[in-house]
Amino acid sequence: MFSSQLYNQQTSWNDIVSVLNTMEQGRWESVYFYDHFVPPWSHTDEVRESDTLPTLEGITLMAAAAAVTTRLKLGVLVAGNTYRNPALMAKMIATMDEISGGRAQYCIGAGWNVREHQAYGWEFPSMRERSDRLEEACELVKQLFTTDGMFDYNGKYYQLKSAPFEPKGVKGRIPIMVGGNGEKRTLRTAAKYADICNLVGVSPSDVSHKKEVLHRHCEAVGRDPSEIKMSAHVPMRIERDEERAKQLRGGRDHLMIGPPQYVIDRCADYINAGTEEFMLQSIQQRPDRYAELNEEIFPAFD
Repeated sequence: MFSSQLYNQQTSWNDIVSVLNTMEQGRWESVYFYDHFVPPWSHTDEVRESDTLPTLEGITLMAAAAAVTTRLKLGVLVAGNTYRNPALMAKMIATMDEISGGRAQYCIGAGWNVREHQAYGWEFPSMRERSDRLEEACELVKQLFTTDGMFDYNGKYYQLKSAPFEPKGVKGRIPIMVGGNGEKRTLRTAAKYADICNLVGVSPSDVSHKKEVLHRHCEAVGRDPSEIKMSAHVPMRIERDEERAKQLRGGRDHLMIGPPQYVIDRCADYINAGTEEFMLQSIQQRPDRYAELNEEIFPAFD
């Protein structure tokens, strides 16, 4: 139920391994990295001093984590579809699934960071086109994961001709995660192709509402909504000082920030709203912080 996105910036591989070891020993379900090439702290094309902070590449980190862990499921939260050909990324993830013994997940979103697109020379299409590309990529990848023999695909944006795709995954088919909150396009794409639908920065009431929207899309496309796990990418932090915790929440009292019982109660609110997995964010990259949550929060939900 509890997973976390680790930092890629201002960290070292040794620091990451120390956190992975702590997560492996606890109740953590999955570990994720982010798919950005500069710290993802701005939604504009502004060039910022923070862009120069040392930042490790997420897919490479996922592969390295596959080799040094034995239990945790693995992914990036989430990969920008505009950064790679989706068939290439599917091949990369399938290789990591072999390395990890069946723990890799194909996690994808439309892409949003205009600054790094400009920095590295990638096309940054309109939101509509990025949504179209995401839907086409998910269709292509799901077929790659399930079609035997050579595969042809003739989409508007992606084409394959007699493309082989083996291996397909240790456990049959690699799970597809679609990340994003958009009700008209992203949740519809999730209804069609996702095994996991990941919502970003949502409250419990948001989860409840988005789940209803997802169910309507599932009904429209003839999909059983119980096949899709609903996850939430949200912060969790133990802060024992009540006044400090209140300041950190900034009026958003649904946030899981506060003394242990407060965090447990707010976590229960998310679960009651339909959250099935927490993709936790903004945890200090220290083993003791991960151990603290594992020992003081997670047992309430065993």
